[in-house]
Amino acid sequence: MHIDAFDQYQESDSLVHRLDPRVKVVVTALFILSNALLPDGAWAGFLIAFGLIALVAILARLELWRVVKRSFIALPFALAAVTIAFAAPGPPLFSFALGPWEFTVTVPGATRFLSILLRSLLSVQMAILLTMTTPFPDLIHAFRHLRLPHSLVAIIAFMYRYLFVLSDEALRLLRARAARTARLDDRAVGGSVLWRARVTGNMAGQLFVRSFERSDRVYNAMLARGYQGHLYTLSPHEMSGFDWAALGFFALALLALQIFARIG
Repeated sequence: MHIDAFDQYQESDSLVHRLDPRVKVVVTALFILSNALLPDGAWAGFLIAFGLIALVAILARLELWRVVKRSFIALPFALAAVTIAFAAPGPPLFSFALGPWEFTVTVPGATRFLSILLRSLLSVQMAILLTMTTPFPDLIHAFRHLRLPHSLVAIIAFMYRYLFVLSDEALRLLRARAARTARLDDRAVGGSVLWRARVTGNMAGQLFVRSFERSDRVYNAMLARGYQGHLYTLSPHEMSGFDWAALGFFALALLALQIFARIG
């Protein structure tokens, strides 16, 4: 099983790693909520929020640039809000022509778009820190103790588990195709674009059928081993004084951030 494809947990003995997973989940949720509540154009507030992320990364002994780089996966989704830069009323910032159309970016529109972009990147960075410092079974344990709906927790657990099943089946199909493909050099072998599309479609169909059949076998194997809808961990996950102190510190820091962003 190629766990590196999805599981980005970085094992360590840092202060952040030793925190109770419930604390980390709550802090992450509060941080994302705090980002959503920051006013548009609160650049100092966004900078302080990034400083909190940098502090967590340092305490967790993680490379900050690696966290930032992984957050770029949110860029395509955040860029979908680029139309706000043209739609928001206000004084023009600059204009440009694209064929017969002329577009004008307004100051309020640019401010709102950049704010949305920063909110997205900062929120994803904190979520990445959560997954890099917390094993997935501990996250499921935290969701259960935080009283998330049982069905939702089960769906998340199975979705994560079957991502690896899907990855394994895809690798088997690719390996089988490579074993049956004769090639004289390193160049790709194949016909026209339509031929490649037909082959890819056939492989996608086979991948769905094989993954569905294997997932059914995996589920039956889990039932045979006593699975009753819960994932268990060896850690008792008892809240300590340090956990409560860390939760209080970050809650106060986020509250101070909101106050500063509105009066600063």
